[in-house]
Amino acid sequence: MPVDPRTPVVAGVGQTSQRVPPPEAAAPVDLLVRAARAAEADAGAALLRRVDVVAVVQIVSWRYPDPGALAARALGISPRATAVSTVGGNSPQVLVNELAARISRGELDVALIGGAEAMYTRWRARREPRHELTWESGDDAPCGWVIGDDRPGSSPYEMAHGAVAPTLVYPLFETALRAEAGRDVEAHQRHVSELWSRFAAVAARNPHAWSRVPYTAEEIRTVGPDNRMVVFPYPKRMCANIDVDQGAAVILCSYEAARAAGVPDDRLVFLHAGAAAHDHWFVTERDSLTRSPAIAAVVTDALAAAHLTTDDVALFDLYSCFPSAVQVAEREIGLGAGDERPRTVTGGLGFAGGPVNDYVTHSIAAMVERLRAEPGRVGLTTALGWYLTKHAAGVWSTRPPEHGFALASGTQARVDAAPRREPAGLVDGVLTVEATAVPFDRDGAPTGAVVALRTDDGRRALATVPDAGLAAALTEEAWEGRRVRVHNDGTVNRVEGPAS
Repeated sequence: MPVDPRTPVVAGVGQTSQRVPPPEAAAPVDLLVRAARAAEADAGAALLRRVDVVAVVQIVSWRYPDPGALAARALGISPRATAVSTVGGNSPQVLVNELAARISRGELDVALIGGAEAMYTRWRARREPRHELTWESGDDAPCGWVIGDDRPGSSPYEMAHGAVAPTLVYPLFETALRAEAGRDVEAHQRHVSELWSRFAAVAARNPHAWSRVPYTAEEIRTVGPDNRMVVFPYPKRMCANIDVDQGAAVILCSYEAARAAGVPDDRLVFLHAGAAAHDHWFVTERDSLTRSPAIAAVVTDALAAAHLTTDDVALFDLYSCFPSAVQVAEREIGLGAGDERPRTVTGGLGFAGGPVNDYVTHSIAAMVERLRAEPGRVGLTTALGWYLTKHAAGVWSTRPPEHGFALASGTQARVDAAPRREPAGLVDGVLTVEATAVPFDRDGAPTGAVVALRTDDGRRALATVPDAGLAAALTEEAWEGRRVRVHNDGTVNRVEGPAS
């Protein structure tokens, strides 16, 4: 069957990392350049000189007005345009989907998509003896083509109650999942650590993973000097690791451009379809803390656009910043406990590495390599940003799509129609605990808590727990479903203790 010449296809992928002292360490954009050159070498053809667009996942570890322009100069190429994403782990897949659609419409032929971070170097440069980093930022004007949704992830109400960082929000999802499953604290920690040990095992086989230690479930859940409790119920080895220096790049082009450049057929992996949508934006507005209508819709619509179903997918890479993200995705996609298909080909953000917004560029690269080794199979990559908020997915195979590439439409409208919960605001009275998150200091002591609660009329409230003893009690037993007294001081709600 002839292939539509405008079908988007990945011709080359590249990944790089470094662990060198700060004075000698390469800047993030230099890591991106290395990854881009590796991607061209991987393609086996001179594609960089043909690049029409350089699109960069927003870099956090160093400020660049237009990282794509700086990278292009370092590569000695002159693209027609540069683009940059907004913040969010969904960004790599969003960039891929957007540029694939433009390729399929004939608006461009070759795109370089990538990102890089050097948080490992940045943090070590601040330690004694301190090092001043003198990396070039470029004197370009700010990039004018920004792709993605740049709204903040938390509402003022959520920010006032401390629900302002992934480490403080994903534990709320986790403890809500624990309550729904009916597990006690110990049983759920065991369940999660067993899931996470399977990710560590994949990372151990991934030559590009930041950590290649095949941690056991016991090593993941046991708190100790090298695995401190961060925010209960998550010790360090259950959290995304942004303390990495990593870069990745993907060369995406039309099938005809790949063939014209001489890319061998066995290097080509086709993007069959993509989709994107967001859940109700703020966590307090969502009907359930254990569900994501957007994940379900994005995956269903991407597969439908590819004329496939979940049963056709052999390989998954589910976005894996924290265990709750994977468990919610499994549920929404329909991957039950008896389904042995791999949840990751990369190893996840905790082990393979979580370079801020750019993990999915690495997961796409890993998926491409795996599908080349297993021709004809179908892979699915998922991506998310903020707090199970922004979602994207891509469907991949070495087999060309029979119906051409498709970008799903109408997904957001279906998600917007999902039930919504009203935030309760400031409250006084007796409420029911829905979920908990207990941050710890580096000495191993709880410093308070963020609690999600339900009012008797079904609204969701947030509250803090200023009492250290009560916060510690939230880690010893599952409090979800218990009734507690809540009082507000005119600014925030506070849990005073159990209702008598």
